[in-house]
Amino acid sequence: MAKLMTFRRYEKKFMLTRAQYEALIPRLLVYMELDHHCKNHRPYSIYNVYYDTVNFDVIRHSISKPYYKEKLRLRSYRIPGSEEEEVFLELKKKIKGIVSKRRMALSLAEAKAFVKCGILPTVKDEKSSQVMAEIAYYLKHHRVREAVYVGYQRYAYFAKDNPDFRLTFDFNILTRREVLKLEAGYFGTELLGPSEYLMEVKILGAIPSWFTSLLSELRIYPTHFSKYGQEYLNHCQFSEKRREQLC
Repeated sequence: MAKLMTFRRYEKKFMLTRAQYEALIPRLLVYMELDHHCKNHRPYSIYNVYYDTVNFDVIRHSISKPYYKEKLRLRSYRIPGSEEEEVFLELKKKIKGIVSKRRMALSLAEAKAFVKCGILPTVKDEKSSQVMAEIAYYLKHHRVREAVYVGYQRYAYFAKDNPDFRLTFDFNILTRREVLKLEAGYFGTELLGPSEYLMEVKILGAIPSWFTSLLSELRIYPTHFSKYGQEYLNHCQFSEKRREQLC
């Protein structure tokens, strides 16, 4: 059942207030259009389970802003209703600002068996076999298990004259450290405030000048933000406060 998908691009992130978001969207529609997944102008949902070591070595390395980093996650675009539903096992890498993503479409049962037991899924072509080998290599050298759930809603836009220029707006980001199953549903602790949006710019080449002008006009500035990274920092702060209260 395994299918292969690969992505390679630059990504830049921005944090928007509701006022900035509402001012930006009408201006964007001159140059961009909604992704077809946003049916009837509604957002679509993304659900993830991130894998990490017992000591959270993966995310600790990632937030140190290294030259190279990688993460493994299980992703779905709907809450699985059975073990046979399609999910995506993704190995996301970042090298000096360039993001590449290698992923396989598997059944939920195949993905669990691969990560937990090392049972390789059935593949039918050389490229899929190569990605499977990369993920297997990662699992061999990183003793990971389910660590954090991150789910959110997303609006996505593509430039009318350049489909390689893409914008996404994520909100209602929920995280949890227990019940780490995609099939358990969408619930958890809010990561952002109720009036905050995480905007990501995804592009292969240069950012269009009209877009940089909009950012300047609306005073929207780039930021370093990782959903899993912020969840980890929040968890550390909460744990530290608990320790201080117990002392």
